[in-house]
Amino acid sequence: MEQRTHAATTTTSDPRARTADNGPELPGTHGRVVVITGAGTGIGRATALAFAAEGARVVAVGRRPEPLAETAALAAEGDGEIVPYAADITADGVPEAVVRHAVATYGRVDVLVNNAAVVGGGALGSYTRESIAPQLATNLVAPVLLTQEAVPHLERTGGVVVNISTSVGQRAWPHNAVYAATKTGLELLTRSWAVELAPRGVRVVAVAPGAIETPIADHQGWSPERRRALRAWQIAHTPMGRLGRAGEVAWAVTRLAAPSASFVTGVVLPVDGGAVVG
Repeated sequence: MEQRTHAATTTTSDPRARTADNGPELPGTHGRVVVITGAGTGIGRATALAFAAEGARVVAVGRRPEPLAETAALAAEGDGEIVPYAADITADGVPEAVVRHAVATYGRVDVLVNNAAVVGGGALGSYTRESIAPQLATNLVAPVLLTQEAVPHLERTGGVVVNISTSVGQRAWPHNAVYAATKTGLELLTRSWAVELAPRGVRVVAVAPGAIETPIADHQGWSPERRRALRAWQIAHTPMGRLGRAGEVAWAVTRLAAPSASFVTGVVLPVDGGAVVG
């Protein structure tokens, strides 16, 4: 793969001073470097394409090379670009390797989107260590390690971390409690990191999607009957009476990550058709 190195822009001595009014010291979406996990399909793919359409340079991370290549190909006509990086973010050394690759390719990191997730259903009494471990490793541990590795680079650029949670985690979710617990844990990390990193000029926000039309159920090998039952339950609990689209979540991610949102941190924005308040 051809390596492209782009020099980092100059930053202020005090990262907290970077605002939307500071001109070139806070770059716009065009030319920003964005790292997105779980970028091969669904919300991750839509988010990668949304950033690329605005001229960003995206490192698309995922376990499977083929979907990542498809994501990159879809962005071929835009001003930005998407570079696939196939890796399992739960493996030892991969969070460090992902950030290292982004910096080696583009010279900087402006936005980290922790999107990758594993859903594993089950009622209390059915769990095993083997069924719980992948959800904890992907949904909680990997974002911690990736963010930790990216922070020094985000500090230099006045960057942003966007965590992808779930609005259902703010309510009871029988038979999916472990998944919901990992996502509510990610929301607590969002709030805590927002306070911890504010003096370093790094913002941390989260987007909490509700019922979104994505292939995640297919990836879990669910039967058509189970998928239909899930969708019916989701629509019944969504006041707007429909499933959301991945692009609608991507819009929220790009807006919260934009320089014009420079005074927004620590928030968890539901994109759920009113499910949380309904």
